[in-house]
Amino acid sequence: MIGERLQKVMAHAGVASRRACEELISDGRVTVDGAVVTRLGTRVTEDQVIRVDGERITFDPEKITIALHKPAGVLSSMEESTEKRPTLLAFLEDRPERLHHVGRLDQETEGLILLSNDGELTHRLTHPSYEVPKTYVATVEGQVSKGAIKRVVTGVELEDGVAKADEMKLLEFGPKLSLVRLTLHSGKNRIVRRLLAEVGHPVQRLVRTDIANITLGRLTPGQYRIVGGSELGALMNSVGL
Repeated sequence: MIGERLQKVMAHAGVASRRACEELISDGRVTVDGAVVTRLGTRVTEDQVIRVDGERITFDPEKITIALHKPAGVLSSMEESTEKRPTLLAFLEDRPERLHHVGRLDQETEGLILLSNDGELTHRLTHPSYEVPKTYVATVEGQVSKGAIKRVVTGVELEDGVAKADEMKLLEFGPKLSLVRLTLHSGKNRIVRRLLAEVGHPVQRLVRTDIANITLGRLTPGQYRIVGGSELGALMNSVGL
């Protein structure tokens, strides 16, 4: 096995500086394939599992995951629209990788969407069995009551079965509009809009702010950033990678 030196791999993955990575190794905070490694200069290969304080890091230079702020009115597609509607491709034309969107946002919903060329990570993030939480902030019609919140969290019967949020909180309210935040792990089509409409509060604006530990942060519509280092490690860890 040739591979790369462990501290170099860690630094390249964005864990910390090379010197700080050496300290992490010496302190016994790094494992390779489940075994603690404390010897500096240990070489590792791409197929080995490296964890720092229990969180996995990745160093395959060909794999990349991106967080994009999808604007409203944009299709969740990496192909050009035959109807000439804007797609995600317009914001990622500078990327040489063949990226796939992780799940979808409906055309009028804006906010965080992930794109990756890591097939296994994409599969796990979209598979219902991993129950990846997603958080949304919605501007809705009417003044949201405690009863409506309770219904959303308890469960609402929709045409394709019962749906519910893991959590819902009223952020602001007025006589005509309210601002709510809700977290759920369902991947059903337009689930947030349908759920809120069913309890009498149609959505006027919807923004997805979080997927697992990845946040929208300061990204403005159309901007993207690369997800790496411990942030990517935590995301992978959340789906058992």
